[in-house]
Amino acid sequence: MQRIRLLLSAALLAGLLWAGARPVGPLPPLRPLLDPWAGAWRLSGDAVPPADLDVIIPTLEGPVEVRIDERGVPHVFATTEADAWRAQGYLVARDRLFQMNLQTRATAGRLTEWVGGVALEADRESRQLGLARAAERQWAALAADDPSRRAMEAYAEGVNAWIDGLGLADRPLEYRLLGVAPDRWEPQYTLYLFQQMGTVLAVNDPMRWRTEIAARVGREAAEVLVPLHSSMQEPIQPNGQFAPRLDALRLPPPGAPDTTAHLLVQALRLEHQRGAGDGVGSNNWAVAPQRTAAGKALLSGDPHLAMTLPSTWYEAHLVVPGVLDVAGATLPGAPGVIIGHTRTLAWSVTNTGSDVLDFYHETVDDAAAPSRYRLDGEWRELSLEPTEYRNLRGRVIAVDTLRFNHRGPVTLVEGRWLSRRWTLHEIVADPHVWIHLNRAATVNEGLAVTAPYVGPAQNFVLADQAGTIAIRSTGYSPIRPGDGRGDGVRDGTTSASDWLGWQPLARYPFSRNPPQGFLASANQEPVDPRESVAYLGADWPPPYRAIRINQLLRADSAVTPEAMRFYQTDPGSAAADIFVPHFLRAGAESVRRDSSRVEMARAVRLLGEWDRRYTLENRRAALFEAALTMLGRLTWDELIADGDSIPRLQPNHDLLVALLEDPQNVWWDDRRTEAVESRDDILALALEQGLALAIERHGDPDESGWRWAEIRHANIHHLLRLPALSRLGLPMTSGTGTLSPSGGSGVHGASWRMVVELGDTLRAWTTYPGGQSGNPLSAWYADRVAGWTAGDLAEVQYPRAAEEMVDSRVVTRLLLRPAGSR
Repeated sequence: MQRIRLLLSAALLAGLLWAGARPVGPLPPLRPLLDPWAGAWRLSGDAVPPADLDVIIPTLEGPVEVRIDERGVPHVFATTEADAWRAQGYLVARDRLFQMNLQTRATAGRLTEWVGGVALEADRESRQLGLARAAERQWAALAADDPSRRAMEAYAEGVNAWIDGLGLADRPLEYRLLGVAPDRWEPQYTLYLFQQMGTVLAVNDPMRWRTEIAARVGREAAEVLVPLHSSMQEPIQPNGQFAPRLDALRLPPPGAPDTTAHLLVQALRLEHQRGAGDGVGSNNWAVAPQRTAAGKALLSGDPHLAMTLPSTWYEAHLVVPGVLDVAGATLPGAPGVIIGHTRTLAWSVTNTGSDVLDFYHETVDDAAAPSRYRLDGEWRELSLEPTEYRNLRGRVIAVDTLRFNHRGPVTLVEGRWLSRRWTLHEIVADPHVWIHLNRAATVNEGLAVTAPYVGPAQNFVLADQAGTIAIRSTGYSPIRPGDGRGDGVRDGTTSASDWLGWQPLARYPFSRNPPQGFLASANQEPVDPRESVAYLGADWPPPYRAIRINQLLRADSAVTPEAMRFYQTDPGSAAADIFVPHFLRAGAESVRRDSSRVEMARAVRLLGEWDRRYTLENRRAALFEAALTMLGRLTWDELIADGDSIPRLQPNHDLLVALLEDPQNVWWDDRRTEAVESRDDILALALEQGLALAIERHGDPDESGWRWAEIRHANIHHLLRLPALSRLGLPMTSGTGTLSPSGGSGVHGASWRMVVELGDTLRAWTTYPGGQSGNPLSAWYADRVAGWTAGDLAEVQYPRAAEEMVDSRVVTRLLLRPAGSR
């Protein structure tokens, strides 16, 4: 999606603003374009919206009362579930229509119709992935009375009711800048949204990284550098340990480059850059009543995604007496609540990162334009689907033929035909389990309704009013032939390479009410490999955040909601706790051996002043980050590509941690020097060079440039990357291994934060980096950003009926009525 936003931004700057009606030069001032909206509350939440509105939605079955509170959150009170979905669709479209259209067109590969040829390659990639095709096939397979289908149809009716009422002057800013009209919303577009989310959350394929590393240092070394299991174990499913375990690592020396792997790297167009840390990640955890101050279960939801304005999430509360009473984060384009709570149950998710995507080498009848592929000694027909790409005026600008076999899309890359099988393309009985989860009242019910969930694979954490807590890694995980692993390219000429089915639910990582009294996930390996042989994936990120969460929870036997909130932005770092002592010891020993190393002594002194916390005012985290950067560059010199000076492809940090236990390992030696370096040589040199790098970037260590608030920022860009509509340079207590990780670009972060206390009366606190409205003039466009940056959450209103709403906190009342009613 980030690439798509950049393409759209480039198109705007190229002058494609006005549908080609007339040529224009630079981007015009935004204010004149916004002024016509100043009095139009229709465009969601003007600073002074009317107190009461009466709206007709023709397909409603009965009246729906809506109360919008001071945070812009709609509380929907309907008499039928279908009417609740219709109202939700109407309200979300009112606030987020362009966002919904953008994600749909991106999935369908139809951006050229908005911005022309600049988006052609992105559109081709989307269509070749078969995302919209898979969504349409899923939709066609749903029975007319399927609950998911009925919910999506009702939601679409609400969206289109809003679109039908739009005049030219009412269209959101982005449509006016692009010179296009809103698309009507088809119910299957919800499935398009899920496909788009899958391209972010269901693409972990360790084969890609292992292959590229093998192309540099051989397969034997690559097997360890991109390992099947993490060498640091702090799994999601508790393993009975009270501290993380570091498994011994035998890392073979670098070998000769694998020429076959090198060709495959070219064929798969593998990414050249890959970070070694955890610049992005999600967290969730639940605490049992025996470890909370109030004796009530607590739950935290903290998913991290790309941050944009408008935001990924839209907050809502939906009530149908006796049927539905759910609140939390919804996805614009999908009915129901994705992360949230009912009266007696709360849940959140993190991405599992399972390996659910496989590639196959295919043999075809024509290398240039195949129509058949070879399988089990016979030729089979490919499904050939011609497709056209049009520009804004409807003119065809490119034509392709899409190819599919029984596994999925078949594409030509660098002279090789490859097919892929992906769980996102599977036809399933009920694709929208969230609808059922929104009705659940207990952990047992939540576990039951999420059991058939397909993907992207998620770690569901749940807590209920009775005090039960549970976590399960849920989502289709294929059973593969042979060794069962999916981290290699398979032979497509035999059906013996195909998936055999799905892992049974009983094999999924799971825990309920563990003796330790809490559960947590942070994208780490889900289950200790000593306890399960089932293949879920490989190349797991280092469990720094999981270690830190568990440290905090183990140390507090009377957790409060306020403590849960503080944990979400805790500035402590498990990575710093591991590496800083090693840097200091190696640096001090280097100075002891050679007292003339003045800069080394200075680096040791400065790093020793750091408390290992990424607080905004500290001036030493910058040195640690720079030293860690240099440590990776110096250690993995064997992975430097030809013509480059640094290794842009590095193993995960847990490999460095494991190497710390092996001081003379050959990988410590920098082959670019004549000397043979050991661990302590490289650690000391990384610290010294880290100081030089930090000074180069930030100036003198005692000046303000070393304040962490000046260095690490969140950047929340508008969907079209318009700076005037973005919120940039926001200081963050975020660093390597912290619970709120953020890479240097700052475009990823906590997309939603939630804390729920499941007492006799449920209480919840939420925030996210943005606001409810997509209208830049609205008071609710970015009103939550300041509180989100500070780590503050707002307590939510959760009334059972409209009349329970506190009048002083109600900004607008809407009455949605069916046609012909009074």
